[in-house]
Amino acid sequence: MHPIMTTQASASIPVARRIGGFVYAIRNIVSEARKVEAAGKKVRYLNIGDPVAFGFQPPPHLVEAVERAMRDGQNMYTPSPGIASAREAVAADFSRRGVPVTSDRTIITAGTSEGIELALGALVDAGEEVLVPVPTYPLYTAVLAKLGAKAVFYGTDPDRGWAPDLDHLRSLITPHTRALVMIDPNNPTGAVYSDAVHRTLVDLADRHNFVLLADEVYGDLAYDGARPPIAALDPDAPIISFSSLSKAYLAPGWRAGWMAVGRSPRLDAVLAAILKLADGRLCANGPMQHAVTAALTGDRSHLVPLRQALRERAQVTVERLNAIDGMTCVAPTAAFYAMPRVALPPGRTDEDYVLALLRETGVLCVYGSGFGLPKDGGFMRVVFLASPAELGAIYDDIATFTTDYLRRG
Repeated sequence: MHPIMTTQASASIPVARRIGGFVYAIRNIVSEARKVEAAGKKVRYLNIGDPVAFGFQPPPHLVEAVERAMRDGQNMYTPSPGIASAREAVAADFSRRGVPVTSDRTIITAGTSEGIELALGALVDAGEEVLVPVPTYPLYTAVLAKLGAKAVFYGTDPDRGWAPDLDHLRSLITPHTRALVMIDPNNPTGAVYSDAVHRTLVDLADRHNFVLLADEVYGDLAYDGARPPIAALDPDAPIISFSSLSKAYLAPGWRAGWMAVGRSPRLDAVLAAILKLADGRLCANGPMQHAVTAALTGDRSHLVPLRQALRERAQVTVERLNAIDGMTCVAPTAAFYAMPRVALPPGRTDEDYVLALLRETGVLCVYGSGFGLPKDGGFMRVVFLASPAELGAIYDDIATFTTDYLRRG
């Protein structure tokens, strides 16, 4: 036999063209932070909404449920839609909140992110359109880039608490529209939408016969109490609802989420397609599915002090950032994000400001254009999960830096 001969070519092996449209600024910017750390400066990470990184931990009964499942030998593949007890718990929880749904229309996923990817994969062909809010959570644009589909951005207005511009949204609907994304409570702004906005979104999806993808991961983290699912307004509308253990149950690394496909027969083919795609990825994390059951059927008293802690941090954030000359910040009403705005000097971009802030102070935020906002808009997203005292020190540094940055022009 002759040995296989190889030659060393000078040209790089090409990658798929669609990768050019795949951008995930929340994590991409970390490479810059690593360089700052390598130079000897401490970095304070305000870029990723991970409560555990700031000392929060999941409720003990969820940890016990996972430990018990592992010790009891529940370490095998599960049914691809999820274990029966978790699916039943999701269905019962939605039904209790005003969305009658049966367990066979629920699916356990590896976090909400996988659920969104499964839904978009089932719904959207290359070249078709999905209405996405701006600023947006970049997962949506990343997934649509992989699918070769088009994100069509509808505006939200910081002067109205980051509420969607409904007239703009209506103007973007075409025969190619396949879905409308709603993130409420919102990441990256911390906004909570009004009932009137909810009714309009449901009506648009219903009348135009496209799917409303309701990303409600932060639904339990509105400071004034849990928000009802938007599907409760009309359980027969074409709505797919998503949530997870990551935020309200403080377990992002477990990758345990769920989705509920509305009872409308219009969604039967979509449900079948999602289940088909779910088969292809085998299953979500097995032991963590037992924590879904424990979360949705057990004690939720941790949510009261958690909401209070987030409200306190939000107040510190808004007061301190609005006190900085050249900076404004809309008050969030849920979750742990704020989207302050800096009055940038001419010719500067939001990325210029954020990178300079990182290099000079070690404070890492994410520039607003990473969420689809204009580069010259001066927006950035701040994650305010650190303690109030730590936030105070961070905002001192941001104030000093910003004053000097704007003076330099």
